Amino acid sequence: MQMENVRPYNGNENMVMGMQNVSPYKVNENMVMGMMDHNILATVQHCEATCENMVTHILRQCPDLNPRRTQLELLNDCKDICTMMAKFLARESMFARHMAHLCAMICETCGNECAKFPDQHSQNCARVCLNCARTCAQFAMAK
Repeated sequence: MQMENVRPYNGNENMVMGMQNVSPYKVNENMVMGMMDHNILATVQHCEATCENMVTHILRQCPDLNPRRTQLELLNDCKDICTMMAKFLARESMFARHMAHLCAMICETCGNECAKFPDQHSQNCARVCLNCARTCAQFAMAK
């Protein structure tokens, strides 16, 4: 993991966002200020809810879960990373952009798995996950 957005904290610098920084690294204020992007927050929350609903749908509607095991595992990973991503965004974490890389990778993998199934719920979930992956990837690369 690269730490290009942090620098050693010498103890004499101003506090970040009005809170004392307890880390040996100080956040680059340009990265934190204004990071709270409501578009990405809404996108990851929508993805989390969609994956949660998809898990419920599979468990209630699919009599044979064997062909869906990988899909279920990825749906759980996707909804959990989206929940964590939303928390990182809401608290304007200095690691939000790093988390967005991982979120994009998991959402893309989940979306591709859901796309393998022809039912309407899986196809919708695939679209939502792939959109979230694109949004997170763009956020991760923004400076």
